[in-house]
Parts: sequence; structure tokens; C-alpha cells
Amino acid sequence: MSEIRAASSMFRTYRKNLGHLELALESASLGQAPYRSLLTPRRIQCGARSFAATTAIPLRGDSTRPVLSASQSGTCFQQQRWITQKYIQRMKDGEKEWAGFAKEIKAGDRKNFAQHLEERGLIHDVVGERDLLHKVFTEKRAGIYVGIDPTAPSMHVGHMLPFMVLAWGYVWGLPVTFLLGGATSRVGDPSGRLKGRDAVHSSIRKANMASMHMQLKKLGSSIEQYGRRHGHERHPMWKRALENNNTWWNSMPFLEVLRDLGAFMRLGPMLGRDTVKTRLSQGDGMSFAEFSYPILQAWDWWTLFQKGTQIQVGGADQYGNILFGMEAVKSISRNTADEQVRNPLESEIDRPIGFTTPLLTTASGEKLGKSAGNAVWLDKDLTSTFELYQYFVRTPDDVVEQYLKLFTFIPLPEIATIMEEQNKDPSKRVAQHKLALEFVELIHGKTEADAVALQHRQLFRPRSSTAEPTPLPKSSAPQTGHPQSPTAGFQTPQSGNPYAPQTNWANMGDIKVTLPESLVFNQPFNKILWSAGLVSSKSEGHRVIINNGAKVGSRPGDSGPMSDQLSFTPIRPWEADKTKEFVLNGNLLMLKLGKWKLKAVHIVTDEEYRAQGLTAPGWETEEIQPESTESTEPTEPTKSD
Repeated sequence: MSEIRAASSMFRTYRKNLGHLELALESASLGQAPYRSLLTPRRIQCGARSFAATTAIPLRGDSTRPVLSASQSGTCFQQQRWITQKYIQRMKDGEKEWAGFAKEIKAGDRKNFAQHLEERGLIHDVVGERDLLHKVFTEKRAGIYVGIDPTAPSMHVGHMLPFMVLAWGYVWGLPVTFLLGGATSRVGDPSGRLKGRDAVHSSIRKANMASMHMQLKKLGSSIEQYGRRHGHERHPMWKRALENNNTWWNSMPFLEVLRDLGAFMRLGPMLGRDTVKTRLSQGDGMSFAEFSYPILQAWDWWTLFQKGTQIQVGGADQYGNILFGMEAVKSISRNTADEQVRNPLESEIDRPIGFTTPLLTTASGEKLGKSAGNAVWLDKDLTSTFELYQYFVRTPDDVVEQYLKLFTFIPLPEIATIMEEQNKDPSKRVAQHKLALEFVELIHGKTEADAVALQHRQLFRPRSSTAEPTPLPKSSAPQTGHPQSPTAGFQTPQSGNPYAPQTNWANMGDIKVTLPESLVFNQPFNKILWSAGLVSSKSEGHRVIINNGAKVGSRPGDSGPMSDQLSFTPIRPWEADKTKEFVLNGNLLMLKLGKWKLKAVHIVTDEEYRAQGLTAPGWETEEIQPESTESTEPTEPTKSD
């Protein structure tokens, strides 16, 4: 019977989508040109089924609003993208305004974006012609992207230089894309490595992916707030996107890649790449998967190139991958079998181009990063805000001016003034403290930055001072230390309560939490949400579930644990024994509530949980043991002498 009901639901959805599609096509035929390209039917694979992805929702009057969506039956929870006349007009206005900027640049009244980056030292090598890069940034509002593979639970300081290019591009009005390499992280970039990466358990990889997704999301919001403080007010044409390459790799046949890309790539140049030659001659060899990594990255660029992303930015060690990708995108564009996207790229300003940022190293010349073991993490649980602040306070005098240009939005004239004050008395480290304050604000917000700066001043104030220490400002950030230790208590943000302070990018807590098996398996989801710290009580968890406010990582249609793509299903009032269906590899459960609350629940045995000295709501109750009952039978009184 369940199969009959499912088939009936599919048929009703198909008829509904077909009717919407007919309305959309009729609207396009009436001359609504902006919709024509948007209404080309695509297919989205949802398990073993596929549905027409383009529908349209009728509006008041004679207009139709097209929306790219998945099946409405609940079997594929893909985000809907509404295309409105207001959005189209905003994009047109942005292009018109950018055309005005181009005239000002040519007249010498405005800086070119590439020139701005060069003045701040953010361009190391141009992959292609430098003059062409300047020309592209003058003539076009070209999109820029930076990719990062979630091979660790957090980004580190060494990752930030390419993202500073995105930060500047965003406040300059260029479309920017943060690309999370959920698919490419399964292979691993061999650049700069003499041996292959150790295999990572799929549950760890998925937890890393979820953690870095939230970190990139937070960074995007933080850039906007940080830019506003430096005079860059939000403009309607500002545009940023966060993509995961799992979106296309999980649904695309590799034969398509071989047809459009593999047929035009030659083994000779690929074998001649420095990374390959070094691994084959000095390392432990190279697997075919690692050898194919540049192909995967090139296809990512091609996918984004079709959406207007023309420029790729990466660290200095990514020059080879960017060069390979640039040539690959040109080849695919000119030779693809898909006539609708084939483009000879006759105009040079339409061709892909890229550049690298300087490589961040230690004072001894060592590369900063996870592999070198000297990473300074952007996650507060891995590197505290105080340690992050202290790291930049220790910046050598000879590079602090360069770092102020690279890592902050401080205008160049103001940096010159700071350096004048610095040179009067280097022992005060004025420039270093300004650098530390600005960077912590960019990553963790102004409240957190002010608090840690004050903490640092109090800790290192002159010993002769007898003044009372200034009280620390109240911070909305979670308390430091292990949040699950019995002494610290357990944080239960009131995000499920509409009247309580809401979580945002600046005060979002750590997504990682550890729970014992007894608090997860065979437990209802409202109790798990409570134990994980997402709601303040089990009853609140129940209300959130009833109102479709909580989600669990799963395959489409709650058909099992989450795949490599970050997909979530609304939690329903299921029976307690259904929980185990969503547990990944027996030890990971992904929970989401609202926009900013995400928890990667690591499940351990009760014995291990007890040995670690952890706690969580509900654990104390589970730990209560029945009091031992001793015999209370009356004893015969002893006879007194």
C-alpha cells in the first residue's frame, strides 16, 4: 500500500509541476524575455527518481514568477530560488552602475580593482596576462571565487589571504563565491605534498564539512559588518554565494566530464606538472585519484564560469591548479557538446583568468598550515580569541605594515599614520595591537575583539600600576572552556523561543557536541535537541518539531543518513526507534535549528562519556542510581546486665 501511495503522490506532483511549467512557458511566449533562459527544463536526480526542476508560481495580474525547485512531494529538499522582476532590475542597475565605474576608471577618477589589490599586496602572480586582468576588472563586473576543501574542522590564518580578496570584491560590488569542496575533499589536493593524505572516516569528513560550511557562512556576514564599520555601506548590487561542489558532483555522470574535458586534455603536460614530477621522483608515488584532482577543480570552475564567475583566486601553491583550470575552461567552452553553452570566447575579456595571493609563512620561512603543524585556527575551540590576538601582537616589526595591508580594511593613509606612531616607540607595538584588534573583529566580531583587547591590556599592564582593572565588557559570545564540563555547565541557547535572544553570526556557538549513546539511541528527537543544547527544554523541543523548526541530516525524503551533500529533513514527531536511521556510521548525528544553529553530535559509549567527565542535559538523570537498600528488619534487643 505504501508503494501505491508513493506512486500516486508522484503522479499528482508531476501533474502539478506540468501545469506550472505550461503557465511559465506561456508567460515567456508573451515576451517576458528575462524568463526564457530561466525556464529551460532541467532535471534533478532525487534517489532513483527525477522531476522537472523548473516550475512557475502565478502572481496577481498577468505575470508569472518562475522558481527553480525540486519536487513538492518531499522526496528532494533542494532550496528554492525565486527569480523576481525586482531581482532582475537590481542586477540591471548593478551592471549600469558598473559601466559608470568603468568610465571613471578610464578617465583616471577611480581605481581599478586589480590596482587596489596590488597596492595592498594581495596579488602575487597572475595566471595569464596582468594587463588582461586589469582590463577585465575595468570593463566587466566579473565574478570571483575561492575554493577550500574541508580537510579539517576549521580554517586557519593561512587560508585568509584569498578570502580577503573576496572580502574586498564583495564591498566593491563584484559577485563573489565561497566554494566548499565537499567532493574534492574526498580526494585531497596533492600540491606541495610528498605523500598521500591519510584516509579520513566519512563521519569525520561530514562533520568537518558542516563545521566549515557554518564558518564560511559566518565569515560572509562578518565581512559585511566589518566593511560597514570602514565606510562600505551595504549596496543592492552586493552579491555573495556559498556553494558546495557536492551539488554537481553527486548528480553528474563522470562520462560527461570525460566527453567535454577529458577528450581535450593531454597526458604529457599533466605528467610534466611540478607536483606530479616531485611526487614521482621524491615522494611515495601518486594515486590516480590525486592525479585527477586538477580535473575536478577545473570542472568546478567550469560550472561556476557558466554563472558568470570568471576569476579564480588561490594561494601561491595553487598556481598550477589555476593554470590547468583556466586552459580547461577555455577548452570546454569552445568544444562542449552542449550547443546552448558553447562559446568560442572570441573576446579576450570574456576568457577565464586567475591570480594567486602571497604565501603566509613563519619567521623561519615555514608555510603556515595544518600539514606543517603550526596552524592558527579561526575556530575559538581550537585557537581561543586571546591566542589569536596574541599571535598577531607577536608579529615582527618588519612585516606588520604588510599585514595591516593584507588582513584589514584600514585605508592606506591611516596605515601610514599608524606606522609613524609605531616607529616612534616600537616597544609599545601600536601597529601590532591594531592589527590584532582588526583581525579578531573580522573573524569574531567587534564585541569579542574589544573584550579580548581589554583582557590583554589588563594582563600585561605595568606592574607598578595600582589602578583598579577596568571591568570586561559583556560579550554575547559563548563562554570559553569546554562547554560540557561539569564545572562550566551546559549551554542551552534559547533559539527555539521567539522571545529569547536569537543566535546570529556573531554569537553562534560551537557546532561540535558529544553525547552518550543513552541520550541518543531510542530517544525522541525533542529530548535529543534538549540534550544537544539546541532548546531549553524537552517541551520546547516538541513545539519546535511540531512547527517544522528543526531538521536532521538525512538523504532526501528522510530515507536514511545524510550523504556527502549537506541535506536536511524536517524532524517530525517520530517514534524513538527511528532516531538510529539518521546516525552516520554509528557515531554522528547532524541537527539543525533555524539559520545559525547546527550541531554535529558525536556519539560515544556511556563508559567513554563518563570517563571524559562530560555532561549534558538529561545525563545527570540517567546517572542517578537507585539507592542501596540495607536490611531494616528489627533486631532483637540485647539484654542489659
